[in-house]
Amino acid sequence: MECIFCKIINGELNSEIVFDNENIIGFNDINPVAPTHVLFVPRKHIEKVDDFETEDLALIGELIYRAKEYAKKIGLNSSGYRLVFNNGKDAGQAVFHIHLHLIGGRIMSWPPG
Repeated sequence: MECIFCKIINGELNSEIVFDNENIIGFNDINPVAPTHVLFVPRKHIEKVDDFETEDLALIGELIYRAKEYAKKIGLNSSGYRLVFNNGKDAGQAVFHIHLHLIGGRIMSWPPG
């Protein structure tokens, strides 16, 4: 499989891992848009949000929970942070393995720019 996130999960590529358990891995984005930009990725390969099924609900919930807990651990909860899923090419999804962006450490505007 050519998925870059699967290669990180399998230890074939190095990444700065900040969270790791049996379901999820969290690592720093290589092209950060803020001082904190961590990707939380399920070990199970699911291409995009449109592809997750009912049996994946707990996994998706855990992605959000782990991102929230990491934000709290590094102190972002007091100032705020953004959680983002991109779904498909037109939404900016560059790697087709579902992932949650945790972005923080600076004031953000909407729409992003």
